[in-house]
Amino acid sequence: MINKIPCLDLNGQHQQIKQEIFAAFEKVYDATAFSGGPFVAEFENAFAPYIGAKHAIGVSNGTIALHLAMLALGIGPGDEVIIPANTFIATAWGVSHAGATPVFVDCDANNWEINPAKIEAAITPKTKAIIGVHLYGQPFDINAVKAIADKHNLYLVEDAAQAQGARYHDQTVGAFGEMACYSFYPGKNLGACGEAGGITTNNDKYSEHLRSLRNHGCTVRYYHDEIGYNYRMGGLEGASLTIKLKYLEGWNNRRRAIAKRYQNEIVNPKIKMQSKDSWSDGIYHLFVVTTEDKEAFVKHLGDNNVIAAFHYPVPCHLQKAYAHLGYKVGDFPNSEYLASHCVSLPMYAELTDEQVDHVISTINKY
Repeated sequence: MINKIPCLDLNGQHQQIKQEIFAAFEKVYDATAFSGGPFVAEFENAFAPYIGAKHAIGVSNGTIALHLAMLALGIGPGDEVIIPANTFIATAWGVSHAGATPVFVDCDANNWEINPAKIEAAITPKTKAIIGVHLYGQPFDINAVKAIADKHNLYLVEDAAQAQGARYHDQTVGAFGEMACYSFYPGKNLGACGEAGGITTNNDKYSEHLRSLRNHGCTVRYYHDEIGYNYRMGGLEGASLTIKLKYLEGWNNRRRAIAKRYQNEIVNPKIKMQSKDSWSDGIYHLFVVTTEDKEAFVKHLGDNNVIAAFHYPVPCHLQKAYAHLGYKVGDFPNSEYLASHCVSLPMYAELTDEQVDHVISTINKY
């Protein structure tokens, strides 16, 4: 009997690079550079060219990245920002923390990304931006969404929290809009040893403003130009990310290989997968499928030592926190179906071929 296969297992990755990470931590410790500083700058200087952006700004987490992006764009009370209903709640938090209102739209029924055909109907005179989410590590149709943003003079922000290294038309995501926001939560494809996030942009003015906002609204110590925040990335987190960035492409390619096996070898008609568009080269942060009775499916997996997860069982518009916006069941049927039927399969670079064999065999026997 095969041992339990968790949906995510970070230990294997960290054991591979433990000595490198600990050596980097010792440098941070010796320099006592624990908040911002040279080790964060080192990561920023490596991450920006990896993405293909001019600037990278390290911050405390991905939610903060979204919040600061809104502030740097001048978005606040009375403004609206369009986002997909099927995303992790942090996409909406970034808008709300800035005092603006998230306006939800449905996803495509097949690729589960924001549906460009649904966006224009949601635009009002209050709309200032669109946040497209590269959900599960798969790019949304950037050109289609950007064309709408340009037509209506709106900002486009990429939520790339799950997509560090994903490619759209062979170009790494993260430099298509005004900004892109990242989470480096430990479970992400590029995850810090701790909480961290980041923003990339090609705009010098935005970069300067973001660096001020994350540091109490100042560029000169103790001189505060505006109300700012203590949103700096830690030195230990920056150092760990610099180490991990060297391995990211290899880890992402292993995920792609596992995903290809899932896509080709899972042949159970009860299981539906996210469609793969010709312009998309995703990184499979999550490998999500749908099935009509997800509870029975997950029990079957668990009985066979395959541990699944649910990402995300309640769409944003039906969360209690947004009840005041007046959305109801039936408003976004594709997002609601996905939430009610989605199951995340084991997906991480350290899965062995034997484990992948077992996951596939177990699913085909369901």
